[in-house]
Amino acid sequence: MTTVNTTAKTGGIQYWHKIVVLLCLGWTVMWIYRPVLTAIFPEVQQTIGPQSNTELGLIASCYFFAYTAMQIPAGMLVDKFGKKAVVIPGFLLFTIAALIIGNAHSIMMIYVGSLLAGLGCGSYYGSAWSLSAENIPSEHRGFASAIINTGSALGMGISLLATSFLVKSWGMPWEYMLYIIAALLLCLIAGFAIVIKEQPKFRQPVQNDATNNQAQTSPIKSDQKHSFFSIEMIASYIMYFATCYGYYMIVSWLPNFLETERGFTGGSIGSASSLVAFAAIPGALIISKISDKFRSKRLLFIIVLELIAAGTLFITVQSATITFLLAGLIFYGLFGKLTVEPILISHVAETAPKTNYGTSFGVFNFFGMSSSVIAPPLTGYLADLTGTKITGFYVAIGILIIATLIFMLINTKKANSQ
Repeated sequence: MTTVNTTAKTGGIQYWHKIVVLLCLGWTVMWIYRPVLTAIFPEVQQTIGPQSNTELGLIASCYFFAYTAMQIPAGMLVDKFGKKAVVIPGFLLFTIAALIIGNAHSIMMIYVGSLLAGLGCGSYYGSAWSLSAENIPSEHRGFASAIINTGSALGMGISLLATSFLVKSWGMPWEYMLYIIAALLLCLIAGFAIVIKEQPKFRQPVQNDATNNQAQTSPIKSDQKHSFFSIEMIASYIMYFATCYGYYMIVSWLPNFLETERGFTGGSIGSASSLVAFAAIPGALIISKISDKFRSKRLLFIIVLELIAAGTLFITVQSATITFLLAGLIFYGLFGKLTVEPILISHVAETAPKTNYGTSFGVFNFFGMSSSVIAPPLTGYLADLTGTKITGFYVAIGILIIATLIFMLINTKKANSQ
């Protein structure tokens, strides 16, 4: 039977190298889109009319609600029909959504476009990590995955810089940003169609020996159904929710906070906001390598990084000078979500049911992405209520500290009981 040779070279470039580049670009384009509207809310409102902070926050919630809802169905579709059959239609829908938003004249049109964009982007997670697992050699998988993940930070940085300079400083119509994204998506779809090679599915041989039969009827299987919600797994879900909450609050509201409450203007808004994204790249690569060398201290790494992230957010909102504010953003990038995430995922891999990793990580990602639905409108609501977005930062800091304490207590109790 013919299979895809993932190590053979074509034109001097191995197939899995192409996959790494393609997946990194996929995350990059998705993250160019995600913060694009939040960075230019004032310009958008000149077209659709004045909106409250709560209504603006709902734009991100529409996207993330649809994206979160698509995670499990998209994974099932990938298993049944293949990666190309799911990701290409998904990104075509994403392209249509970008064009709808670019031509919007009401907040409702933006809500509709955001929902469609979330559904389209929801096709990517399962496709991307299935491709990664199937084609990247195990000896290169860790570093290759880190490269793929840097696409999100790179895209966020590009988006914030582009909106600040092109729209705010140079006066380009905000709609053009959506047209640029649509053009990039079409190029990416062509890349998916050309590069991705589906591996033929085949049935694995069934072993009929007594040992295998005994394993299949073992009561361990029923126990593992419950371990998705063991106390250790619940602690990880809570920790990931809190980690993502702070990050998506930053993604949704930092540019607007800097402009309306800290006096940043023009290109300086994007430059300051992008510090979080660009600082995360070396932070994630370096700290992940260090944690791999001290695997027995992984829990300590998670706890310390989460507390540092909470402290850097506090410095950011309490800073009396621009220097301290920028330092807080840089350190949040170095020690925040994108740095702690791979270490937390490694911890989940050790505590999750070994025969059901897919479901475990699906539930894990669902809890994390749920925060992206809650954080934007809640921060906007609190800003409307109190007159400042600093309240939203305090809520994110409080959630992160409480979750870290819960995570630490549960895992410390487990360690002491062994």
